[in-house]
Amino acid sequence: MNKRRKLPKFKNDDQARKFWDTHSLADYAEAKDLKRVIFPNLKPNTRSISIRIPTWLINDVKVQANKLDIHYQALMKQYIAKGVSKN
Repeated sequence: MNKRRKLPKFKNDDQARKFWDTHSLADYAEAKDLKRVIFPNLKPNTRSISIRIPTWLINDVKVQANKLDIHYQALMKQYIAKGVSKN
C-alpha cells in the first residue's frame, strides 16, 4: 500500500480545479475513505442554445406537452435526454 499524500487546502474552486487536472485522487484517498453524499439543492448548469426545428414538430411537441400539463421546452429536454441515454 502506498503512503497517502496530504491533501492541500484550496483558496477557491479554480485553484482546486487546476490541482485535480494534474493530480490523481488515488494518491490522496482510498475507496474505503470515500462516502456517498447527496446535494439536494444543487442545480445543474444550463446553457441556452439555438436550434432550428420544423414548425410542425414544435407544434406536435406543444400538443403532447399540453396533454401532459408540462411546458413544451421541458418535454423537449426529456426527449433529448432519453435519446442520449439510449447510446
